[in-house]
Amino acid sequence: MNDILRLAELLCARLCHDLAGPLGALIGVLEIARDEDPNSDTLALAELTTVELGQRLKLLRAAWGQDAEPLDLDTLQGHATGLVMGSRPVRLDLTGLAPDTTFPPPQARLVLNVVLLAAESLPGGGLIALAGSPHSFLLVTISGPRATWPAGFTASLLDDTAALQTAFDNPRHVQAPLTALLARKLGCRFSMMMPAAAGDAGNQAPPLLLSFGQR
Repeated sequence: MNDILRLAELLCARLCHDLAGPLGALIGVLEIARDEDPNSDTLALAELTTVELGQRLKLLRAAWGQDAEPLDLDTLQGHATGLVMGSRPVRLDLTGLAPDTTFPPPQARLVLNVVLLAAESLPGGGLIALAGSPHSFLLVTISGPRATWPAGFTASLLDDTAALQTAFDNPRHVQAPLTALLARKLGCRFSMMMPAAAGDAGNQAPPLLLSFGQR
């Protein structure tokens, strides 16, 4: 299983490397075009899309690549700008974490993947709230229209075979089994807390608890 994850890391590193060059060239071209036509609405949209793509690429490289670095709250909030491309708003609330919180590698990668999973679980946009401590646990709460953890995520938590099968069955939702596999590799454990109250059921999914260093 470690070999599969390693291969995924190498593929991500190669993909990010191959995309970074053309993206940088595109940014340069847009800057020249802006000098020639400073009032173009089309260029404004192209520039916005390019910035969003760059932010997304930076987040995916940090979450899926092979190089792990410590993750403080400023960096985590910065990565949050790459959560979504388009008009779907997703916000990250870090007030439940101490201001000096820093997640060490490779724990930091797992946290980024949890945040990616949470954003994927908000099809109508919404809020991701993190609380806890890198020394013990991370509590993840998502709220927004149709907020729900992906189908098959619970099965992915059971064992590696179930996680891989979930990825094979629905490649578009690979984030859930990938997050589960990373947690198992690090000896961490996921569990679902009590469901939200009935009145909030359409806007808030059951909180997700990630226990560090516990199988």
